[in-house]
Amino acid sequence: MIAIVGACLCLFIVVLSILLILGLPIGELTMGGQYKVFPVKLRFLLFLQLFLQIFFIIIILQMGGCMPLWFSWKTTRTICIVFAAYLSLNTIMNFCSRSKKEKYIMTPLALVTAICFWVTAL
Repeated sequence: MIAIVGACLCLFIVVLSILLILGLPIGELTMGGQYKVFPVKLRFLLFLQLFLQIFFIIIILQMGGCMPLWFSWKTTRTICIVFAAYLSLNTIMNFCSRSKKEKYIMTPLALVTAICFWVTAL
């Protein structure tokens, strides 16, 4: 169940990323609110990051037993722990953001997602 919650939260981030790529003015939720609309170069990088975000979803679902494993259990668990650590650092960075929208929306989202990854991995 925790894995499904984590996957859904990651899916929300994927949707947010797609909206940013499409040029919607919601950039205040990311990168310290530096851009209201992401520049084209950053949209391209965000497009590449989508694959990593989708991989996050796959890994947590595999670790939670919702999907068959692509890698060994130990490797999948290690990847899940790495993602949990990444999301934990992301939570701290969001909390330190100058953007109030990022701080108050993305920080709790990253925190709950990190907790889901930690619980699923451990």
